[in-house]
Amino acid sequence: MDTKRVLVVDDDADLVKMLKVRIEAEGYEFMNAVDGKDMLDVLKIKKPHVILLDIMLPAMDGYSALREMHKNEEYADIPVIILSAKEKKKVGDLFILEKIAFFVEKPFETKELMEKIREVITYGGRRKSNG
Repeated sequence: MDTKRVLVVDDDADLVKMLKVRIEAEGYEFMNAVDGKDMLDVLKIKKPHVILLDIMLPAMDGYSALREMHKNEEYADIPVIILSAKEKKKVGDLFILEKIAFFVEKPFETKELMEKIREVITYGGRRKSNG
């Protein structure tokens, strides 16, 4: 069985370093992109099993990158967990039609995020329950 890959798309270097350590400690392969354009380039090289996507990014924001990703059938089924400092109630409506696995507000508990990553990888973006 191949190693599951997690792509972190965020321009916060400290957060990326912390997530790299945690993701690799869970036995997953860590991938990184600094903005939406970079994410789309990375997808062409190696398809991740889940994407952690920030909204506020340079060059191309997370929402635009997600829309572009979903235009390509090859990438449209990759589960996405949105990581954002913006409150879900303020930006959540933007993502209703985008089939997001989870929306996680920054700052977040790393343990809870790792549980969400594990759930998405295990169930392929489909929640095991209706909750």
